[in-house]
Amino acid sequence: MSFKIEVIKDKILSDNYFVLRNITYDLTQKNGEVIHHKREVYDRGNGATILLYNPRKQTVVLVRQFRIATWVNGNENGMLIETCAGLLDDDEPEACIRKEAIEETGYQVGEVRKVFELYMSPGGVTEIVYFFIAEYDDSLRANAGGGVEDEAIEVLELPFVEALAMMKRGEICDGKAVILLQYLQNAGLMD
Repeated sequence: MSFKIEVIKDKILSDNYFVLRNITYDLTQKNGEVIHHKREVYDRGNGATILLYNPRKQTVVLVRQFRIATWVNGNENGMLIETCAGLLDDDEPEACIRKEAIEETGYQVGEVRKVFELYMSPGGVTEIVYFFIAEYDDSLRANAGGGVEDEAIEVLELPFVEALAMMKRGEICDGKAVILLQYLQNAGLMD
């Protein structure tokens, strides 16, 4: 299906930390019908995420940190358990995730495997997230992790079955973490 898109107005509403735009456009459908839309689009750049897993110990490494957007939307303490992640900035996805892994979790990962790239909230956010997995073991621990100066990240090494149970109970509700935990389970990498 192909659409013709004519941008009527593209106005920057905020360029504070990321860019928020108000875009007015006409969308001409295949049948010739024109639909007028006015939408806000948030451009925060693209990101990458990784799930570290150890099939011998049957564990995974996740992180817990405060996320203001979840607090605003009803998460009482704002803390969220998630996979290690970060914005690409000017890095390639694999370089980004290697840097984030050492900063957030303290693990210097070896071989990483990209499993897919996904739009996480395409109704209003431009971001593509690149998803990776990597095996880890104690010998790869380079430091305690915890993030950089403006982050307060708690590193969690959890039994894989407990992480799955936490997901089912709603204690792990970060989309990236849920997707990668299910991927790990479905791929049979922890069998």
